[in-house]
Amino acid sequence: MRRINLGLIGWGTVGTGVTKILEDKEISGALTARLGAEIFLKKVADIDITTPRDCSIPKDRLTKNAEEILSDPEIDIVIELIGGIEPALTFILKAIDEGKNVVTANKALLSQHGIKIFDKAKEKGVNVGFEASVGGGIPIIRAITQGLIGNKISSIYGIINGTANYILTRMSDEKKGFDEVLKEAQALGYAEADPAYDIKGIDTAHKLAILTTLGFGARISLDKIYTEGIDRITLLDLAFAKELGYKIKLLALAKVDQDGLEVRVHPTMIPIDSLLSSVDGVYNAIYIIAGYTGPTMFYGQGAGQLPTANAVLSDIVDIAQNILSSAPGKGMTMAHKILNLSEKAIKPIDKIISAYYLRFSAMDRPGVLSAIAGILGQHSISIESVIQKGRGEKAGVPIIMMTHEALESDMQKALSEIGNLPMVVDRPLCIRMENLPS
Repeated sequence: MRRINLGLIGWGTVGTGVTKILEDKEISGALTARLGAEIFLKKVADIDITTPRDCSIPKDRLTKNAEEILSDPEIDIVIELIGGIEPALTFILKAIDEGKNVVTANKALLSQHGIKIFDKAKEKGVNVGFEASVGGGIPIIRAITQGLIGNKISSIYGIINGTANYILTRMSDEKKGFDEVLKEAQALGYAEADPAYDIKGIDTAHKLAILTTLGFGARISLDKIYTEGIDRITLLDLAFAKELGYKIKLLALAKVDQDGLEVRVHPTMIPIDSLLSSVDGVYNAIYIIAGYTGPTMFYGQGAGQLPTANAVLSDIVDIAQNILSSAPGKGMTMAHKILNLSEKAIKPIDKIISAYYLRFSAMDRPGVLSAIAGILGQHSISIESVIQKGRGEKAGVPIIMMTHEALESDMQKALSEIGNLPMVVDRPLCIRMENLPS
């Protein structure tokens, strides 16, 4: 029986998950029956091969030297799960140069160097699978590149960072402050010791770059994605959002109109009755609006050992089928989609139009509201509603305003002026709003 040999570089959480699934006799037996070939993990490389894992790989198949995998002519598929840019990029390019297919979950690498990787893959006639790079166990890459291939996508909205979503959910449900919930998330393993990529929106931007490239065929770089995190969101904001009929989520957003493509990541107020508002905890969801299917939502575990490992395995099986069909590069629809990109105008953040939630902290003095409203009016921003509570607080009275739609540049100019008022004691908070279909 034909054997498809795998080489795994990176035996961390997800790598261990991959080996555990491959060791499952029921799963491996089913795959062998479906493929007519055995998927065999020939070699595992990691800088740490001594720490016990919840799986059993024979010692003779373990190495600290990734070159043993990259130079082995019998290995058909190289799985890169070390993360980061280097040495992952070097390993992947070397594997492709050696004529090997590649599977990766590395969203940071693909968002920055995907074009280079897929260009090389096309040149060498090999496949690159990356289903696990966005959404963990959610098969969103295949949904966009295959399931929705006959559609013109107009909008993509995503809650695609489980750490940020967990923090906002716990703050809202348990009435705990940001710092307390962040420590809790770190203790549970949902957040890294340095959580900046998650709470600042950077991880979400990496994933959005991939989704935007596939969904809109747009050549997009990270510096074109406006990115803002959740670290200024307070219990007060979550409570007011609920009172007003909204939830606050860290939203990845890409949508196209006649003026270009909007691509941004930031805290967003979405209606409490919309589908995305029900996505809580560490779960992820991607909501896509397309021409013929209308709205569709993909929901599931966006991270974690086994959901992500399952996505890796799905790429392995797809590539194995291509190898067995004796048609190198047959399954390269994703590669071609990435390579055949167009230059789309990316709308700067200051050109977008949105309704806004505004929070000011001001001294309890006569004329404060009129001064703030006056500046907003001077910049063509009309107020829909005002809430003021907690009179007499020495640190500043919270003033909440909801606006009608306005130009972002006008809003930022107004907020800058308001922030300089002597009676305003803290930097104003601005949260954009999206009225998603329910």
